[in-house]
Amino acid sequence: MAEDDETGVAAEAELKKGFETLEVVQPDPSVPVHYIYLNRPAQRNALTPAFFTELPRALALLDRLPSARAIVLAARGPHFCAGIDLSTLAATSAPRSADRAAASELLRRRILALQATISAVERCRKPVVAAIHGACIGGGLDLVAACDIRCCDEGAFFAVKEVDLALAADLGSLQRLPSIVGYGNAADMALTGRGVPAAEAKAMGLVTRVFPSRAAMEEGVAALARGLAEKSTVAMMGTKAVMLRSRDLTVDQGLEYVATWNSAMLMSRDLEEAVRAQLEKRKPNFSRL
Repeated sequence: MAEDDETGVAAEAELKKGFETLEVVQPDPSVPVHYIYLNRPAQRNALTPAFFTELPRALALLDRLPSARAIVLAARGPHFCAGIDLSTLAATSAPRSADRAAASELLRRRILALQATISAVERCRKPVVAAIHGACIGGGLDLVAACDIRCCDEGAFFAVKEVDLALAADLGSLQRLPSIVGYGNAADMALTGRGVPAAEAKAMGLVTRVFPSRAAMEEGVAALARGLAEKSTVAMMGTKAVMLRSRDLTVDQGLEYVATWNSAMLMSRDLEEAVRAQLEKRKPNFSRL
């Protein structure tokens, strides 16, 4: 426990140093929920090279922080995210080289590095809830597709816009959306580049909750995140890990995987505490991770 406390203190110290493109806050110190805000509102939170460095760092620190049992990904300003900043596209473009193979390999590594940033959301052990308002376009959609739960207000809209920039989306939308909304809906979005309003996004399963206003969404997402934070971190981590792993497996393979996982995790203190709390009709006191 002392080692965990030291790790948490170190993570908190790192978070206090701040970020260029993000704001990380814990609104209520008594509630173990942290918010990551995209924080370039004047630029509609377009994703810069600095963002692709800072987001994995912020997630890694929160992953180590015992006081962060759930994470909300939100945004400052009138829009969630307008996609990739042009400076990022320029930095990622193919380098000039007499050796086309070497230039292509360098570009491939740059794209893989951007992809790793988006995948860091998915790989974070803590549940990540997206709170989306306004535009969620291109790279913004890549980002929320990697979250565990997605909520929005009635004014939100979503678009895979890369096709209009003569590109194939390469940060995860084409890979994650089919399993979220179905192949047909994903193809419709990716090939047309059209904006999908909140009601349609809810109908196709892109978001699970639509709120009548941004204020209502913020209140509802806060309540949702609090509920997640009250549950066993061991159980939340296991559920997320098993679901992500099972996504790429057959049903039989997924069952084998969860059997192996639970053969270790069923011995957790949290399971004993959950049973005891049920019998004693009280709230459980789960382990901090």
